[in-house]
Amino acid sequence: MKATAKAHPIQGLVKYHGMRDEELRLPYHDSISVCTAPSHSKTTAAFDPNREEDVYVIDGEEVTGRGAERIDAVVDHVRDLAGINHGVRFESANNFPTNIGFGSSSSGFAAAAMALVEAAGLDMTRPEISTVARRGSSSAARAVTGAFSHLRTGMNDRDCRSERIETDLEDDLRIVAGMVPSYKETEEAHKEAAESHMFESRMAHIHSQISDMRDALYDGGFDAVFDLAEKDSLSLAAATMTGPAGWVYWQPRTIEIFNAVRELRNTEDVPVYFSVDTGASVYINTTEEYVGRVEETVADCGVDTRVWDVGGPAQILDEDKALF
Repeated sequence: MKATAKAHPIQGLVKYHGMRDEELRLPYHDSISVCTAPSHSKTTAAFDPNREEDVYVIDGEEVTGRGAERIDAVVDHVRDLAGINHGVRFESANNFPTNIGFGSSSSGFAAAAMALVEAAGLDMTRPEISTVARRGSSSAARAVTGAFSHLRTGMNDRDCRSERIETDLEDDLRIVAGMVPSYKETEEAHKEAAESHMFESRMAHIHSQISDMRDALYDGGFDAVFDLAEKDSLSLAAATMTGPAGWVYWQPRTIEIFNAVRELRNTEDVPVYFSVDTGASVYINTTEEYVGRVEETVADCGVDTRVWDVGGPAQILDEDKALF
């Protein structure tokens, strides 16, 4: 009862903020994202009837405290679904920097859910598995279905699950990752989301934003999709910055990248847009034709860069890829 899975992290395009139910991680509203590759998390999970205690290891470090509690939520749900009470050994590794705003919890919990479901012998579709991953991180639901995906809101697993959106943008999109190291923690921001006076304003327009984003993806309109994503990043920041804790994630180089991207777009007519989740690092979305020019400009802001394309759904790997 052992399996290994890989999943790609997400870039939020229309981002979720806040949860109606913290235990089931049910978001207040829909969200849409795109997975980034080759960045990924890989997880091996093994259920053992002779194991008395669960052990969780991420990037070589044993996980305790709140991190272990979040993994518990996924593991316990899989045990309930499978009707087993076996202990589990769980190891995960990431091939990209974590906790700087690039969605490591999304790929981590997506890979975990895939591996755990497979190891438990459950036969589930990816939308069904997305409801398992969601218990660790709402964003992980979209990392299970991969590429461009839409997580719908709801108060149960039938409604609150992820589905993939087919679009012609998958082949041409290139994402320059502008890495601005600044540790961030999003869980507290989600907890206080509804206390921001900007939250009701965000809720008032989010449904039309979701509809506009889906239409733009169906049409394959690069500028329409990523203009919406750029503006949604600013909307999200308005809500997080005006909550009780006054979260400010951006750093000086974050703003420098914003300005450099707009300069490229306005003076050289380059199709390029910035996007940020709750972190200081920046996704810069462009096309294959312009990615070299864009990466050069972002690197000139004094940050490390990586170039990513669109990642597919979470997948089960062969036995020889196991972490233990």
